[in-house]
Amino acid sequence: MDQPMNPKPAALAGVRICDFCGQLAGAGATKWLAAFGAEVIRIEDPVRQGRWDILRGVGPYVDERRGIEFGGGFNNHNVEKLGITLNLRTERGKELLTELIRQSDCVTENFAAGVLERLGFGYARLKEIRPDIIYVSNCGFGQVGPYAAFKTWGPIVQAVSGLTFASGLPDQPPAGWGYSYMDHTGGYYMAMAILLALIHRKRTGEGQWVDLACTEAALTLHGPALLDWTVNGRPARREGQPHSNRNQWPAMAPHGIYPCAGDDEWVAIACRDDDDWRRLAPVIAAPWTDDPAWATLDARLAGQDALDERVSAWTRGRDKFAVQKHLREAGVPCSAVQKPGERVDHDPDTEGLWPTVTHSAMGEVRVDGTPARFSATPWRMTRGAPCLGEHNEDVFGRLLGLSPGDVAALREEGVI
Repeated sequence: MDQPMNPKPAALAGVRICDFCGQLAGAGATKWLAAFGAEVIRIEDPVRQGRWDILRGVGPYVDERRGIEFGGGFNNHNVEKLGITLNLRTERGKELLTELIRQSDCVTENFAAGVLERLGFGYARLKEIRPDIIYVSNCGFGQVGPYAAFKTWGPIVQAVSGLTFASGLPDQPPAGWGYSYMDHTGGYYMAMAILLALIHRKRTGEGQWVDLACTEAALTLHGPALLDWTVNGRPARREGQPHSNRNQWPAMAPHGIYPCAGDDEWVAIACRDDDDWRRLAPVIAAPWTDDPAWATLDARLAGQDALDERVSAWTRGRDKFAVQKHLREAGVPCSAVQKPGERVDHDPDTEGLWPTVTHSAMGEVRVDGTPARFSATPWRMTRGAPCLGEHNEDVFGRLLGLSPGDVAALREEGVI
């Protein structure tokens, strides 16, 4: 896809981030900032070939090639970043990192709690290097508290925070919120935390340590359920609850995901009120829709199970896009449940959301863009994720004044 020409400097031009982030919860955060113009310098360990990030070299792959440079997920989460290597087991490596931090606005990481401290670069040390540094750490339970020593992934965060418990269908075990919902969402929270810390520093001149606990971030998604318990004394799991295929407030009926013709094909229908029902009934055009027993919202809510069965019987033999078309024309909220290929390649509403970037090893590949569209300073993604140490000469030369010979010597010495 052709990227828009930036009429002004990028929104985050001039911001430099010394980035230790990996996986998704961290790398996903700094990806968005890089897309809006921040210089994100990703630091990797040459001894382990960057493999603390388990996505390095892991599929999906664009072709038969394999190796640490060909992981599709790693590329997706690290576009537009610069990549250097530093062996922090060496004193020279620590010296180089110190100089790099001195020229950076932020240090970001999503290690387990205490890892950067043990490497000799905890917040107290970072402030010595640069007093107004912004340090943002992101881990499952934060850096302090009774759970701080535990390591987590998105599914564990979802379980501990209650998200898993609060999802599913009546009389069924919890369904969960997708494999790593809170890895994605934790990355969004981290990106916002970095931006807010930058705003604070711009206003006050002060840096700070932002200790982000992903589990606490997940708890903020529980607003209605927490209020229902603390104010009304009602547990999240009770007769008929939860029901992840129905809207609880405002009440709607029918409201759900209904089967369509084909393998694993579905359509979402939301009937908000009696007016929507009067528009839906003629499209279904079955004898039962004329029954006045279904005419009011209260009656439809009381008979939702039977209503869902009848709506499902109508949708089951129909193409999901045909159902979408007919119901939208009638003014009923409806959407086909799209599979990845349909969403990426055939939905005009998402055009431009998956740009093509050029990766030094893989070539041209498509990645996730961002739905945030700025009219004056749009995001830009053209460069794929860095290969291991790809920008050593650029970063060490441009920022630290090292010559190509110096960089080559550091490589021979095992420093980079």
